[in-house]
Amino acid sequence: MSLATRYLGLELRNPIVASASPLSQDVAGVVALASAGVGAVVLPSLMEEVVRQREVDDFLEVARHEDAFGEATTYFPEPLLDEVDGVGQYLTLVREAAAAVDVPVIASLNGASLGGWTSIASQLAAAGAAAIELNIYAVPGDLSMTGASIEARHVEILRQVRGAVDVPVAVKLSPYFSNTGIVARDLVAAGADGLVLFNRFLQPDINPVTMSVEPGVYLSRPEDGRLPRAWIAVLRNEIGGASLAATGGAWSAGDVAKGLLAGADVVMVASALLEHGVGVVGEMLEGLQAWLAGTGLGLDRVRGALAVPAGDSAEATQRAGYVEALASARARWGDLGHL
Repeated sequence: MSLATRYLGLELRNPIVASASPLSQDVAGVVALASAGVGAVVLPSLMEEVVRQREVDDFLEVARHEDAFGEATTYFPEPLLDEVDGVGQYLTLVREAAAAVDVPVIASLNGASLGGWTSIASQLAAAGAAAIELNIYAVPGDLSMTGASIEARHVEILRQVRGAVDVPVAVKLSPYFSNTGIVARDLVAAGADGLVLFNRFLQPDINPVTMSVEPGVYLSRPEDGRLPRAWIAVLRNEIGGASLAATGGAWSAGDVAKGLLAGADVVMVASALLEHGVGVVGEMLEGLQAWLAGTGLGLDRVRGALAVPAGDSAEATQRAGYVEALASARARWGDLGHL
């Protein structure tokens, strides 16, 4: 049974996508992921701060020669920077990875503010990126900013990237909005070809012994997939033809199947690969094939089978699920009060 699917308008051999992780930070890793069978690979993010540093370096280098003869422009830094700075290294990774594998290589651009840093997206596309994943990682610290202004900034960042490239653009979102559904629809209306749900904030922790703040990075858990699946089920029939990707909590073929049933076009995997190695992709694909064979249905038939039907109240559906979950919990553990 065929596992071929489409994501962001791209033809994929299957719906399992390697999301950004240390495994895709070099060409050898991308080749290993493609050889393991993934349908596409997302590269680690090029950070806004790196792009802005390049802009500063370019300015300083040009300023250093501003008194030189106007004709002597051949020693300006562009060729050098393509070899040594963070942006040049990333462009080289995109170029070499795209040439080395026969699956789409998706570049990731991570930032949170408005400005010219988004113009680098055109260079990523020119280097061979099949699509751009725009990872808007914003932790608002200005308490005077309204929710509406934060959401409007997301849309404007997307518009800047969308205006710079012809390749598909997906937006990777966090779930922390006053109304995630409205933000999702606004982004699609502004030109997003797809949405990746959800970004995972890497919150630091506090060490009470040293009385210091420590960075905290941890792998996802299978239960982390519940929130993105809930929103994908809500959005599947509400955002037209835009693609949906589930990310977080996919550790098995069963987790992939859950994402598809909710309405995801692809399910992204990273933690399971880091924990068990890229060979787990083959196990997931075998399990997915067996599950589909057991249903007697093709991929297009199962995708979105458990999404909220068009015209139904997503709020009522989610509320019913909440009530049923409480009833199930009470049957097992007794009265839980008004959780």
